[in-house]
Amino acid sequence: MFKKNHTHFFMSFVQDFAGFFRFFNWYARSRFYHWFTHFELAKDVIVDLLYKKRGRYTKPFLHLAFLGLVFLVISVGPLLLKNSDSNVRLEDVGGALVTNAYGGSFYTQQSEEVRKYRGGEVITHYVVEGESLNTIAERYGLEVDTILWENNIGLNDKLKPGMELKILPVDGVRHRVARGETVYSIAKKYGLDESQAQMIIDYPFNEFLNDETFELAINQYILVPEGERKVEKKLSPSGTNLAKTPDAGSVKAMGTFAWPASGGISQGYKFYHKAIDIANKSGGQILAADSGTVVVAGFVDNSGYGNRVMVDHGNGYATLYAHLSSVQVKVGQTVARGNVIGQMGSTGRSTGTHLHFEIRKDGALLNPLQLLK
Repeated sequence: MFKKNHTHFFMSFVQDFAGFFRFFNWYARSRFYHWFTHFELAKDVIVDLLYKKRGRYTKPFLHLAFLGLVFLVISVGPLLLKNSDSNVRLEDVGGALVTNAYGGSFYTQQSEEVRKYRGGEVITHYVVEGESLNTIAERYGLEVDTILWENNIGLNDKLKPGMELKILPVDGVRHRVARGETVYSIAKKYGLDESQAQMIIDYPFNEFLNDETFELAINQYILVPEGERKVEKKLSPSGTNLAKTPDAGSVKAMGTFAWPASGGISQGYKFYHKAIDIANKSGGQILAADSGTVVVAGFVDNSGYGNRVMVDHGNGYATLYAHLSSVQVKVGQTVARGNVIGQMGSTGRSTGTHLHFEIRKDGALLNPLQLLK
């Protein structure tokens, strides 16, 4: 009797569970299908609207998405970093904690983008005692030239405590639009070709009257990323009377490089500036860093190098010396290590007296600071 009742109870439970499962399956399918149908209808409406407007709402969507991403990073990022054990491991090495990262940090990368663009805002920096153009540029991740151009000051101008400096969000030039100017004419004005004008359009905080024709409003400001102000410099009159360095005859490169000029480093080696700049407001002689043959001498084209000398050292290395006020060698002659090849100047695209110095190995630009002795 007990066994029969137990079997009846089990069968009743199975039937009830099967009925519940069938009901839940029907309910879930009907509800999900209902929600999915409405989602598809809403999506179709939005897609049709965007298609008809042909990108008119692209910028608002990008701005909202960017703000949403910033909010997500600020609110969730620290928790992810705190609780993540897969990407970062701490080891005790010699009594010190060493961080070993096995992958890029999403939080760090996005914070860098937020810091870099600052919402396109141009901020004001108030100079404090002891600051220089180099330290201010480094603080904001900019080139010194970007600060000089925006504030209409020279490399040798003194900074005074309390002085206001406008700081752009990225390297380049901020331009006030005049009547008749276009994106392409502005790009050309600041040294960009027609294909590079796309950078002005792609910069997310530049506004246009028409997003299809990129029409600009008179007196509006737009930022020209990687643009450069042209500063035309005339050759020093005294430079034409300087003695020419005689041919050195048979020479052989040592494979090491001496400092080509005296002064301070105003700009180091970066991925977008594969050279070093040595500045000296008094100018001075430019010396061959190693022995070799002169293959370029003078203002041979309209490039930003201005007056320059290039020396082929015959061992795969070549050195380039740019922005010279005068050149004291000629193409084809040989120079020994330490020979005078010209005078420091500010010709070409230059904002102050300095030497732009490059070292090349089989055509590739190397970091001069790692090779100078």
